[in-house]
Amino acid sequence: MWRYLAGGLGTLALVGAGLFLWGSRPDTPSPLPAASAATTTAQQAADDDTALPEASARTREQKRFDRYDKDRDGTITREEYLAARHKAYAKLDRDGDGKLSFDEWAIKATTKFATADRDKSGTMNAAEFATTAVKRRPAARANCPPARTAPAEAPEAAPAEES
Repeated sequence: MWRYLAGGLGTLALVGAGLFLWGSRPDTPSPLPAASAATTTAQQAADDDTALPEASARTREQKRFDRYDKDRDGTITREEYLAARHKAYAKLDRDGDGKLSFDEWAIKATTKFATADRDKSGTMNAAEFATTAVKRRPAARANCPPARTAPAEAPEAAPAEES
């Protein structure tokens, strides 16, 4: 029983000490001086008399809407909405007959198979199939400061061995 009591009191003491130390840290001021927006704008205006460009208040959805609204009348018709699909269909319809055959539809996969089949046997082995894997780009990193690396030191010259 005494062990439980001693363990509980020890835990409370450690938590209290942690809170005390964490709360007693002084607030360190930023090493960079604070610049007001008014000062920066006044300095730029004094240096350059040309007007500064301002960002558009349009949202991403408004920009997307404008891409579809080709005649700029504030509405998107069925033809405007399907225009991108017509272009994609026209690229697939190689013979231009208005009908999409299976071979026309699967041209990308057919081309990929033909490229991967190095020995032109009509079949792919495991090594050939491995070349068809989708190559994904690595995820874009956030704008973090780059990792600092130690400067490369020149290797010391090894003493010559005498024979």
